Amino acid sequence: MYLEQDCRFLAAGADPEPARLVIVGAPMDFTVSFRTGTREGPRHIRLVSAGLEEYSPELDRQLDEVAFADWGDVVMQPGRVAGSLGRIAEVLRPLYRAGKIPLLLGGEHLVSLPAIEEAARVYPDLAVLHFDAHADLRHEYLGETLSHATVMRRVCEIIGAGNLYQFGIRSGTREEFAFAREHCHLYRRCEAPQLQELVQRLAGRPVYISLDIDVLDPAFAPGTGTPEPGGIEPRTLFEALYQLAGLQVVGLDIVEVCPVYDPSGATSILAAKLVREAVLLWAPPR
Repeated sequence: MYLEQDCRFLAAGADPEPARLVIVGAPMDFTVSFRTGTREGPRHIRLVSAGLEEYSPELDRQLDEVAFADWGDVVMQPGRVAGSLGRIAEVLRPLYRAGKIPLLLGGEHLVSLPAIEEAARVYPDLAVLHFDAHADLRHEYLGETLSHATVMRRVCEIIGAGNLYQFGIRSGTREEFAFAREHCHLYRRCEAPQLQELVQRLAGRPVYISLDIDVLDPAFAPGTGTPEPGGIEPRTLFEALYQLAGLQVVGLDIVEVCPVYDPSGATSILAAKLVREAVLLWAPPR
């Protein structure tokens, strides 16, 4: 198995066997189009998690009450996009088949592709909820079909565009927005009525959540590769996650954290708190 472990997320064990939710890092940033450095995201999210409490007052739960583990990082093949994506798929495949929930830490957004593809093999009726500043629906970018700018177009080819729900999108080409309006479910904001209706619509269906940290305004999360002004506040994003608590989440990711552009560490800490809340929402009790 292509895994290495430098440090673990707050309170996480290392053995995935007794755990239902398993954290896996994907430190890849081969196709980023503006600022590199997201390969450092998984490690920094883990390091700063030590500054958090294990208890969530919003959820009235704490990490020692739930069954989760941190399996470490997938070892990438430098410069080999397809090979590295294949390694991510190989690591996640047995987790899905065992009924576990992978929580993938990026890394660029392209790492979501093998995670979603493997989920769809086990859960054919998969729906994907995509929180992002960017549509990521280009057919190709600079001649490449595998890119963080094309990842959701590739996802549409796997699950069907009608099963993609996008939130917070405020950047993309005219063609991307036209494709999203015609084929996907595009929500420019993360508003409670929309989310409540969506939870009812997707009740009982397997769901994958893909969360790009740049859905947040760069005033709150400057440590990302492609910051886009006009985003949502952290409280809005946390409230969105809490409203999705009743969904059958089978996998999720938090991607595009780029620590080098945020010396304060605020972006990584914010991502770590999102990880903590996600673990407490979807990892079952011990």
